[in-house]
Amino acid sequence: MTLQTILLAVGPGDADRTDELAETVIEVAQPADATVVLAHVFTQDEYNEVLENLEMDDESGQVRPDEVASRHSTIRDLRRKLEEADVRYDVRGDIGDHGSTIVELATGVAADRVVVGGRRRSPTGKAVFGSTAQEVLLSSPCPVTFVRGAEENGD
Repeated sequence: MTLQTILLAVGPGDADRTDELAETVIEVAQPADATVVLAHVFTQDEYNEVLENLEMDDESGQVRPDEVASRHSTIRDLRRKLEEADVRYDVRGDIGDHGSTIVELATGVAADRVVVGGRRRSPTGKAVFGSTAQEVLLSSPCPVTFVRGAEENGD
């Protein structure tokens, strides 16, 4: 199987693991000469908060999620790391439920691999709070690489 497109999906909890995510995707994309699609999925509330934090006025409805994602600090950090490694990339933003929207993006860009980050959670934590990574792992149209972060407290 040839790798042409790798979807690296990030969300609000991934700012503290950009080094690990970038290292993982570069390790796969560089030798395959694959393009990385950096995707940031926002819930509607997260999107509105980011618009406010970035001081982007969307009164006219002209601001696109791709533009918001490209200005987000997590994506900017990942872009810099990919540029340093000379890896091609594209940026996508979308609004919706994290898990299902990542799966839709993977299908839409014809991803050959999806990379997602997450943290170790107990079975109780997954049952109560859900797991974006678990949904992506179970529903993705292609193989998924999971980059584990620190354990969540309170599970």
